[in-house]
Amino acid sequence: MLLSYLPILIMIGFATTMAIGALFASFLMRPRNPYREKLAPWECGMEPIGDATGGHFRVHFFIIAILFVIFDVETLFLFPWAVLLTDKSISVFIFAEMIIFVAILAVGLIYAWVKGALEWV
Repeated sequence: MLLSYLPILIMIGFATTMAIGALFASFLMRPRNPYREKLAPWECGMEPIGDATGGHFRVHFFIIAILFVIFDVETLFLFPWAVLLTDKSISVFIFAEMIIFVAILAVGLIYAWVKGALEWV
């Protein structure tokens, strides 16, 4: 039984070897000429202003980002639903499950909206 996992182990070993080999090759072939201008922080072509550690993001930015990721990833579950809905034998069950799923997402969105998590002020 363990012999059936041998191709997977070979593929994992090959991928690991290739990744380590690529990192080692890039280490050997990289240019080694650091100078002051090259090591300076870069801000979109403009001269850096102040210390690089001084910039802070508000927590609200991260809340918006997390909400976007959650709702963006959850919509990926709608694609398999649309494909399986064409099967007439289970379509009512799948439709009811997806309506419940979308309702839960809607409740989450309404909750975030009421709490003010979506206001950018």
